[in-house]
Amino acid sequence: MNCKSCNNTLRDTQNYCDDCGAKVIRNRLTPKVLATQVNKEFISIDNKFLKTFIDLFTKPEVVINGYINGTRKKYIDALHYFAISLTIAGFQVFLMLTFFKEGLELNSEFLNEVAKAPGNKNNPFLNSDLESSSSYQGLMYIFLLPFSAFSTWFAYYIAGDKRYNFTEHLVLNIYYSAQTIIVVSVISIVFLIFGINYIVATMILTIPLFVYLAIVLLKTHSGIAWVNLY
Repeated sequence: MNCKSCNNTLRDTQNYCDDCGAKVIRNRLTPKVLATQVNKEFISIDNKFLKTFIDLFTKPEVVINGYINGTRKKYIDALHYFAISLTIAGFQVFLMLTFFKEGLELNSEFLNEVAKAPGNKNNPFLNSDLESSSSYQGLMYIFLLPFSAFSTWFAYYIAGDKRYNFTEHLVLNIYYSAQTIIVVSVISIVFLIFGINYIVATMILTIPLFVYLAIVLLKTHSGIAWVNLY
């Protein structure tokens, strides 16, 4: 028997490949097998998704520094977690464009007041189509990742902290972005259900998310040694 992931020769009694670590799959794909896998990955209380989500709030340095230092099985890897967040964001956009279109509309009086502010006379965003831009939300998240990673890397580089290279800062920002995308998507859906405008909801969340970013940066750059405690 050979591993289906790396073609390494396996013993019949092995449950995991000793070369790549992949689980040995012996059953054919059936609805029951698929449902079991979905439950294991996303629904059960001890699954990796829930653990990753909670620990990115309570101990982000363990998740992020652990991944950077080679711990890759305890939590969902950065790219997989980001892909999950984009799926949730896509579901949020679907709900907004299908059932809560009015939540994308700003009161004209509010727009008039904003337009009167200094420097906003020719602001193109005041007349932007939020419905159309929401359709490209996922692409915007992906496009902004390298820029946010460069910003945090450059800020620490200037400050003299060169422990993490650009790629490692990219991992940090992928985890942070995925976490915030999930939070914003879920809370926005709740706000829309209760009739709170989407733009107002995102404005309310802006400051807490920046505070969370500061916490993540501080803990990941001061908590490198803590990883080994978990």
